[in-house]
Amino acid sequence: MSERGTGRLQVLAAALIFSAGGAGIKACGLSSWQVASFRSGIAAVVVFLLMPEARRGWSWRVVVAGLPYAATVLLFVLANKLTTSASTIFLQSTAPLYILLAAPWLLHERNRPVDLAVMALIVAGLGLFFIGIDAPMRTAPNPVAGNLLAILSGVAWAFTIMSLRWMGRESAGSRGSAAGAVVSGNITAFLVALPFALPVTHATPLDWSVLAGLGVVQLGLGYVFLTKAARHVPAFEASVLLLLEPALNPLWALIINRERPGMWSLVGGGVILAATLLKTWADSLSSASSGESGPPVAPG
Repeated sequence: MSERGTGRLQVLAAALIFSAGGAGIKACGLSSWQVASFRSGIAAVVVFLLMPEARRGWSWRVVVAGLPYAATVLLFVLANKLTTSASTIFLQSTAPLYILLAAPWLLHERNRPVDLAVMALIVAGLGLFFIGIDAPMRTAPNPVAGNLLAILSGVAWAFTIMSLRWMGRESAGSRGSAAGAVVSGNITAFLVALPFALPVTHATPLDWSVLAGLGVVQLGLGYVFLTKAARHVPAFEASVLLLLEPALNPLWALIINRERPGMWSLVGGGVILAATLLKTWADSLSSASSGESGPPVAPG
């Protein structure tokens, strides 16, 4: 198989692994702070050991870029414990809206007419989540609070992407690596959540097994697969393949947790994913015309 074909399989494997995050978080009986802390701590070790670039070129930029990533993974777990997996992943996928709003000020990047259409679609999708709010259920006891945390997770992910873009503009010797930022962010998330995670008084072997899977496989190996694939798969193609993550996320929650999101959440999520696809396509055309390219990124 060609390197590009292998890369496609690695992207699909990453998307499949990432998509299990919501169901895994809900299946673990530990508290949200315990899952957030230990999951990130395990992932930091996995990425640090498996990716040589994560061990090189550390600087203050790596630490700064890791801060919004830490907020992303923390808020993702907290939101998943309160609202449905579908709402969490769809609302986190609103990140392009915040990038389009902030990039002109922070990165001095101009928005294009197509970006206004993307903004309108995402805002419409967001509105649908609050037209018909899901009723509380066993796996989603506080949908309103969870939805708000998921929106904040999307804001944090937007700032993560902009931070990595900012790092990429620096000289090669001083900018560090995205892998380093992921390790730094996971260490920060581990330390921030740890005081709220201790003591661990009730945990079954199944809880620890699920937690290990979330840290080693879902967050650690998922990122390793994606990074390796980015060397051989064009950013647009990889970004489209990664849409498998939000598409499968509600399915795993339905199968594993018996969680059924409301109709308005699914419709709103579909609108947001359509906006994300439009944004990705427009960016690919812009990159092709300017000769630029970049690796895909995913929150996981």
